[in-house]
Amino acid sequence: MAVGLAVSSEDGQYNGRITSFVILSCVVASMGGLIFGYDIGISGGVTSMEPFLKKFFPEVYTRMKEDTKISNYCKFDSQILTSFTSSLYVAGLVASFFASSITRHFGRKPSILAGGSAFLSGSALNGAANNLYMLIFGRVLLGVGVGFANQSVPLYLSEMAPPRYRGAINNGFQLCVGIGVLSANFINFGTEKIEGGWGWRISLAAAAIPATFLTIGSLFLPETPNSLIQRFNDEQKVKTILQRIRGTTDVEAEFNDLIKASFVSKSIEHPIKKIIQKKYRPQLVMAIAIPFFQQVTGINVISFYAPILFRTIGLNESVSLIMSALIAGVVGTASTFLSMLVVDKLGRRAMLICGGVQMFVSQIMIGSIMAAQLGDHGSIDKGYAYFVLAMISIYVSGFAWSWGPLGWLVPSEIFPLEIRSVGQSIVVAVNFVFTFVVAQTFLAMLCHFKSGIFFFFGGWVAVMTAFVYLLLPETKKVPMEVMDRVWREHWFWKRIVEEFHD
Repeated sequence: MAVGLAVSSEDGQYNGRITSFVILSCVVASMGGLIFGYDIGISGGVTSMEPFLKKFFPEVYTRMKEDTKISNYCKFDSQILTSFTSSLYVAGLVASFFASSITRHFGRKPSILAGGSAFLSGSALNGAANNLYMLIFGRVLLGVGVGFANQSVPLYLSEMAPPRYRGAINNGFQLCVGIGVLSANFINFGTEKIEGGWGWRISLAAAAIPATFLTIGSLFLPETPNSLIQRFNDEQKVKTILQRIRGTTDVEAEFNDLIKASFVSKSIEHPIKKIIQKKYRPQLVMAIAIPFFQQVTGINVISFYAPILFRTIGLNESVSLIMSALIAGVVGTASTFLSMLVVDKLGRRAMLICGGVQMFVSQIMIGSIMAAQLGDHGSIDKGYAYFVLAMISIYVSGFAWSWGPLGWLVPSEIFPLEIRSVGQSIVVAVNFVFTFVVAQTFLAMLCHFKSGIFFFFGGWVAVMTAFVYLLLPETKKVPMEVMDRVWREHWFWKRIVEEFHD
């Protein structure tokens, strides 16, 4: 018999509990976040390891070791090196659109399985790589895996969760991203010390561990009721599954909303054409704006290249890796866990706005210190260096409890069923496009902007904070299948969507 926390039916909420069945299913699905986080953490660490650079990117290694005249900000500026990181996101971008069709027509579960399998193959190829072509092809397979997982897992979590606790459960995805980053950085710290220079192979191949959990676990996942009702006409089967998930027989309110949503969904043959209609303008704007803003927070400056940044300010390779692990991992994971506890109490808007202010202030402080203290050569005073690390910790914390998890949560809960799969694919595609752009251009931007790069991203944080304040309605505790009401009640969006309300 399922056990869990009771969810009352007052205030428009459905009956049900957070059952052990839901918790176990969501834990398995959240492994999709673990593979994403592991890759983010492992890439930055491996690309700062000297044996790895010497084998695959000798020009960067030579520049770093021998050219003492080159600027601190330009040592790692190599388009080939950034291609190693960015190739994953190009593959993920393409894969996300294939994932949309599979998720819509075959369900969320097959997409999660495909993501785990592709990531498993890519990690094996990367660990065994003997040349740059093997390395980048392995990254492409990792990208396919991440593309499928990022498209399907947030939807799966939001659909399985009771509305009252949807924020906390969906934020489990970002928590697993943080755990993945933490694990990767500590593995990098250990493998960097291996004599013989082959430790990077362990770092890359170890990605197979979370991929195996996701792949095998996905075979046992139940499909979501939302997906079943969208694809089949067996209402009794869907109702039985819904009763099992919610831990109660009284699921009529939620079941009826699912039936209504599926009726609309089945009448639409081309959701990509549907989502560009004026009726869905608010959702489309959010599907583009939120993942774009998530990437121009500047988090990739820290996540992808944290070890490189720390070496830029004068720390050695070993210290760079451990500081990266502590900041990106411990601080980020703890802050995301805090987010899980408060997201369904404070709401999405308050957290995004407060997190934005926290990130903005810390970025301006970091940029100011580096502009005043770090020149093109040499390093900065250790006291200032550790002050910068403290500010980076505050920045990472601000991201990890706001834009990090909510950048995935909000888009996954705002789409009506008929455009949900294609909407999430747009979110993932935009995320990958701008992750690619930032990853591909960051090292060149660091070289040319120098410390001004922090002011550049700080400016975007100010813009996105104003955007949330003005244009994002509150979505906490609102059932997904009646989410359209938040747009009809919003001061701006109601002018656009009210003419379509029956």
